[in-house]
Amino acid sequence: MTNTLPTIFVDADACPVKPEILKVAERHGLPVTFVANSGLRPSRDPMIRNVIVSGAFDAADNWIIDNVGEGDIVITADVPLAGRTVAKGAHVTGPTGQLFDQTNIGMASAMRDLGAHLRETGESKGYNAAFSPRDRSAFLETLDRLCRRAKNARSAP
Repeated sequence: MTNTLPTIFVDADACPVKPEILKVAERHGLPVTFVANSGLRPSRDPMIRNVIVSGAFDAADNWIIDNVGEGDIVITADVPLAGRTVAKGAHVTGPTGQLFDQTNIGMASAMRDLGAHLRETGESKGYNAAFSPRDRSAFLETLDRLCRRAKNARSAP
């Protein structure tokens, strides 16, 4: 590992925790890269980078995959993207604080596929639970822990 700081990569389209990401990143002194297909609020902070990709299918996901490195942090609700970034050695969490890693990404993928099948067959309406204050709190705790873990791994000899 190098001594460079880990970067936080955010699958930013419809990400409900952008302010929380900035708060935790600032506390840890980590750079953040928001990747989206459309409008992101500009920032003068040199630690924040906004990347606008084309509207092509998976363009944001592919950009993140091309730029994420081992030990970086990825925030996404997209299970396939989570799987791809876990495979590259990134620390990955969803906006509700759900961790994705080698031990659970297979199950998360299977549950996603099952949910899609149930929606396609009409067995499930596919409603997602509303994003709650508990989700926000869990996310903050998880991201703070991932930032400490990622920084410690980068500074280890």
